[in-house]
Amino acid sequence: MPWDSHSADTADGKQGKFRPLLPRGSGPPSAVVLLVAAVLTALFAFYAFTFHVNPDELGVVMRFGKVTRQEPPGLHFRMPYPIEEVRLPKVTRQNIVEVGMRTGEATRSGGAGGVTYVREESLMLTADENIVDVNFVVYWRIQAPLKYLFSIQNPEITVKDVAESAMREVVGQSNIQPLLTGARQKTEQAVQKLMQSVFDHYGAGVRVDQVQLQKIDPPTQVIDAFRDVQAAAADKEKLQNEAQSYASRIVPEARGDAERILQGAKGYQLETVAEATGQTARFLKVQGEYTKAPDVTRTRLYLETMERVFGSADKIIIDSNARVVPFLSLGPLQKRKEGGN
Repeated sequence: MPWDSHSADTADGKQGKFRPLLPRGSGPPSAVVLLVAAVLTALFAFYAFTFHVNPDELGVVMRFGKVTRQEPPGLHFRMPYPIEEVRLPKVTRQNIVEVGMRTGEATRSGGAGGVTYVREESLMLTADENIVDVNFVVYWRIQAPLKYLFSIQNPEITVKDVAESAMREVVGQSNIQPLLTGARQKTEQAVQKLMQSVFDHYGAGVRVDQVQLQKIDPPTQVIDAFRDVQAAAADKEKLQNEAQSYASRIVPEARGDAERILQGAKGYQLETVAEATGQTARFLKVQGEYTKAPDVTRTRLYLETMERVFGSADKIIIDSNARVVPFLSLGPLQKRKEGGN
């Protein structure tokens, strides 16, 4: 091939432009290339042959899809993918699933934030064919990591679906009035128990810590009417309690009055019988004396009767000449004289 002087000059000119950018010296830049290659190889080896497990995680290592070991938190070695693959379930973290509403992180931590209600999840039908709006939260943890990873697909979505289904079943077996008043804790416990039984049946490796009702109300269209019904029920219970309190107070008082009247009647009975018995005994004694001396006894009875009859009456004496003489009672005079002395 003939030598082209113009091409040679052009190549020399291009090399001259890039010569200041190259390291000084006559040799090629092999040291820099080797250094860069070594760093890249080390980084690749570090990320390809190691993995890090956080404090709230458990490292599950699978070799060709089969679980070979479980690693605690820290830095560990593994074969590169696809020989070995690592799953990192968060085994100590408490997970939260919301049904019927969605809250932001700021709202959960106590800061400002909004709540979005999901009506298609919260509206449920009760046993007495009423509709209630239920919002609740489920707190759950990973109990068995291997079952959690390989027994169910999309675990968080599965937990939410099971929670909604369990709540609908419990609400569907209850009347609306207990749900709105005193059956809140009972409903939470029933939903938690039903969810746990479902997860245990399917071997999901999930443990339900708590089910917490956030709101359970009638739909907004009829909530005012339901509040009026609740107020009437509260007034009814209040009046019943007041009536029971009044009965508890008045019945013992009436029983006490009745007992007092009975005791008074018994006392009067005993007194009357005793008095009659005494008069009978006195009469029998008088009769005995009368049989012994009739004239004397008759005169005595007459005088005693006159003394009892006229003892407290004013007295006037009429003598045989039809003269009226006032009776002078010496008793008051005698008492007055004694008092003057």
